[in-house]
Amino acid sequence: MMQTANLGVDIGGTFTDVVLETGGQSHSTKVLTAYAAPEEAILDGMAQVCAKAGLAPGAITRIIHGTTLATNALIERRGARTAFVTTEGFRDTLEMRSESRFEQYDLNLTLPPPLIPRDARFTLRERIDAGGGVLIALDPAEVAALADRLRDFQSIAVGFLHSYLNPAHERMVRDILAARLPGIAISLSSEVSPQMREYERFTTTCANAYVRPQMESYLGRLRARLAATGATCPVFLMHSGGGIMSLDSAAQFPVRLVESGPAGGAIFAADVARRYALPRVLSFDMGGTTAKICLIRDGAPKTARVFEVARSYRFKKGSGMPISIPVIDMVEIGAGGGSLAQVDALGQIRVGPESAGSEPGPACYGRGGTRPAVTDADLILGRLDPDGFAGGSIPLAPAASAAALDQHLAAPLGCDTLTAAFGLSEVVDENMANAARVHAVESGEDLTGYTMIAFGGAAPLHAGRLCQKLGIDRLIVPPGAGVGSAIGFLRAPYAYEATRSVYMRIDGFDAHKVATLFAALRAEATDFVLSCDAQATVDAAHKAYMRYAGQGWEIPVALPRAMAETPTAEGFLALFEAEYAALFGRTVAGLAVEITVWAVNAATPLPTPALTPPAATAQPVATTPRALHDAARGTMQPAAVAPRALMRDGAHLPGPAIITEAETTIIIPAGFTATGRADGCIDITRGQP
Repeated sequence: MMQTANLGVDIGGTFTDVVLETGGQSHSTKVLTAYAAPEEAILDGMAQVCAKAGLAPGAITRIIHGTTLATNALIERRGARTAFVTTEGFRDTLEMRSESRFEQYDLNLTLPPPLIPRDARFTLRERIDAGGGVLIALDPAEVAALADRLRDFQSIAVGFLHSYLNPAHERMVRDILAARLPGIAISLSSEVSPQMREYERFTTTCANAYVRPQMESYLGRLRARLAATGATCPVFLMHSGGGIMSLDSAAQFPVRLVESGPAGGAIFAADVARRYALPRVLSFDMGGTTAKICLIRDGAPKTARVFEVARSYRFKKGSGMPISIPVIDMVEIGAGGGSLAQVDALGQIRVGPESAGSEPGPACYGRGGTRPAVTDADLILGRLDPDGFAGGSIPLAPAASAAALDQHLAAPLGCDTLTAAFGLSEVVDENMANAARVHAVESGEDLTGYTMIAFGGAAPLHAGRLCQKLGIDRLIVPPGAGVGSAIGFLRAPYAYEATRSVYMRIDGFDAHKVATLFAALRAEATDFVLSCDAQATVDAAHKAYMRYAGQGWEIPVALPRAMAETPTAEGFLALFEAEYAALFGRTVAGLAVEITVWAVNAATPLPTPALTPPAATAQPVATTPRALHDAARGTMQPAAVAPRALMRDGAHLPGPAIITEAETTIIIPAGFTATGRADGCIDITRGQP
């Protein structure tokens, strides 16, 4: 059997992480992200890991890639010149939004401007009704006349009312425009997001069209540059729903890549959770720019079908651009190693969301940064070794960190450098802990009894303190934690979720229509997966989004395959009531139940993981001393330092302690004990092992 060599690449806001797995060995590196030409960092990292493995790039058998490029283009408004074509009378849907106020009492509330300005939005006289019937037929001559007004645009989004039920008019527009404007990118809402709620569907389609030319160009350059090195293997992209898709599909639907990097991290944590048979896990991913928190139940991350990007009020739900696609449900906080701190008008320390990124980076990088970042605080608090950061490839300057903290925090607050660093760290840790609490409550969960799995370059530095704040008694830091998302890409299945909005009440349930709809969705999703791997075995999971009549939003209800193939109204109702009661504590008597969205997720099956055996007999590990700030006590304390290589199966290290490696540093607070496990994980528990 030919040996495989799989490469995972995650482009982040600060670092590009590259992992090569071959012959049972893993080789990884972190390279500063190159904003102007992101493929340069990929090629640099690939050359490094190939050299470590003793392989030529041509020996790589598969590349799986995740990127923030689509997200950044939306946030920074650096996409293509895009036009939006919609139904007459709905030109201003993007501007009117949902008319909800995300800050109820803010008299100066500023709504984010629509992605497509009004002078780039065009209408056609046509109308599909709520049942999919044609009320006003589309005139091809009107579309042909519109084509002349669209010649100066690079990309076109098409979104008509109720086109998710009948896409004929959208397809006619695409065919006519493609014939008259050859080479232009055209995105249809009936293909990008065939779901009800026109505002969300329109914004998703516009976002896809807005980033599509840029992503097509980038992916084309990447494929060519990889081929030039001899790496002619298939290239796949991680999508937001937690699966991988072909490069060609990613170029056509780049909006599905918006959360690709964080999704890889959740898949990584879920893989660890399955190996330890953990039913409830809090995934904590903290990198250079942001932190992501995700709930994982029974080895599967929680999912959603709508999320927001480019919020004008950072982390304020409703202030951003809704993207209606399948996505792993997580909360994102502007808290990373590069997050910058300042003192506000009330004399309080504020951290993030502004980040130093990789250019110029935190002050201690010595690349021109003068403002204090989280990494600067970590350095002053003794959590980082200035000579061992990133394996010694990036020497840190404590004096620069101290100067930045003194100027921007200590002087305005009238405190010393250490106190300023402690304050910065506590603020960012409390921000993350509070986000985890809120996310758990919104999901109907109690974090008591959860295990935290921490990864990302900065997470192991802060995870112990988060456990103290959240009352979590167990923390696992897996090997390769510093490049966790890139490893997650290599654990992800080929997967695709097909969705369709078809309104139906339980008291008007049409079993034949439901079975036919699920069969069509199953075929669509399965064909997509087989386009990535024609020999793959494909499993299908069925879901219906249901609500009580009069409610504004639905809850997902998982359906056994037998129920999807031979559906009954009684079966659907029983499953909905059980799910509703689990989430809200009770059902609502006397209200009709509605189904609004149907979904089928097709995926290649995940291999059954080998469970990690119990830890060997506890053995102490040799250490060296270093001063470390104890956050619970607020003072510097002596701590034991050990390289991760010594934390073999059964090795134990009581806190306060520090475990060092090239990609990250693990802080073990006082009152916790770290134990090495056979699979390379560091298992940190409250009290004695």
